Amino acid sequence: MIPAQVQVDIDEKAIRNYIQQQLDECIRETILFIDIEGLVRITNFSKRFLEDAILSDPRVKQHQRQRARKRFWFYEPTIAAIKDIVNDW
Repeated sequence: MIPAQVQVDIDEKAIRNYIQQQLDECIRETILFIDIEGLVRITNFSKRFLEDAILSDPRVKQHQRQRARKRFWFYEPTIAAIKDIVNDW
């Protein structure tokens, strides 16, 4: 009998990315609001660019809420509006 030999190559980076995507999807389901820091993090746009090109757009402004000086946006409709804005470029 010939002994079987199995070799498995694992791409750790691909696995790590897949796990991160799955975690992000789970987290998104529970997020209700997002602030500008969160938008910077998930879009990789600078604050200045977000202010000038995205947050001033009426499609995003309608989802903005403000308490004192803190601004925040409803997560899901804001992300959808950002996608629409970017697709229009």
